[in-house]
Amino acid sequence: MTAPLPHLAPTPARIDRSFLQDVIAGLRAPQKSLSAKYFYDRRGSELFEAITRLPEYYPTRTELAILDRYGPEIGAGLPPGAALVEFGSGSTTKVRRLLPHLADLGAYVPVDVSAEFLRSEAEELGRDFPRLRIEPVAADFTKPFDLPDDLKDAPKAGFFPGSTLGNFEPEMAAGLLASFARTLGAGATLIVGIDLVKDKAVLDAAYDDAAGVTAAFNLNLLTRINRELGADFDLDGFAHQAFFEENLGRIEMHLVSRRSQLVTVAGIPFHFASGETIHTENSYKYTVPGFRALARTAGWEHARVWTDPDGLFSVHALTASTIRRH
Repeated sequence: MTAPLPHLAPTPARIDRSFLQDVIAGLRAPQKSLSAKYFYDRRGSELFEAITRLPEYYPTRTELAILDRYGPEIGAGLPPGAALVEFGSGSTTKVRRLLPHLADLGAYVPVDVSAEFLRSEAEELGRDFPRLRIEPVAADFTKPFDLPDDLKDAPKAGFFPGSTLGNFEPEMAAGLLASFARTLGAGATLIVGIDLVKDKAVLDAAYDDAAGVTAAFNLNLLTRINRELGADFDLDGFAHQAFFEENLGRIEMHLVSRRSQLVTVAGIPFHFASGETIHTENSYKYTVPGFRALARTAGWEHARVWTDPDGLFSVHALTASTIRRH
């Protein structure tokens, strides 16, 4: 791994002010942190797709097997003519497993913050499913956004695979589920993937693979900050760390400073002590009853759950019963 190439700091007009503010706030906190949502620039999205193919990373292949096996049952629970909204769509790998079972689908609405990757994936999906109506929306799904006007009156269903909900603190996860209910409307269905509690060794290996792909994914966040915010992180000065924190029921990912060092972001200095970490991601793991309880607090009633034979992963069907406005 090499240090980033020298570059000129971007002018203020080129800086994403929200990104900059989040980074500054995170690095000023007593426990330095960066939001996991910023992992997914184009390179980050590509690296995550590579992670999903690693032998240690069970969630993707297990969830795909569930979708393959139970796709007809999942599809039968969606209303005819529904607009299927995929929150944080990224790659279309998983929705492709469902589409053959959704003959009456009215439209597919992928929502992702990475506009370039979203457009590329939507175009490729359109070539493979030429009769499918695809209406991509470039937006941060963690914030309110509008669906296309021509879909306002269509029945809605949501798709949130990949255990992404586990990246949020439980209270924030409940708030996100409530936001999905507001976007989709009362009576809507949500299909959501949830990773389950399991042996610590399995979890640790899944987030710290032997090939170092997850480490590259984690460090790419610093590369992005260097490029977009005029920072000077030395990637050789930080190491990837991931472990399952049993008391909190979550995987934690960190970037560990290898030495005492000073880093600047848009001209603002930040000191790192040797061994100090930047907390970059959490991934909460749930039991089935625990997730049902969480969903209920957000206005969703539990309809169905499908799991793999080893109980590694789960896919849930929820129905929006009440809409929490705020």
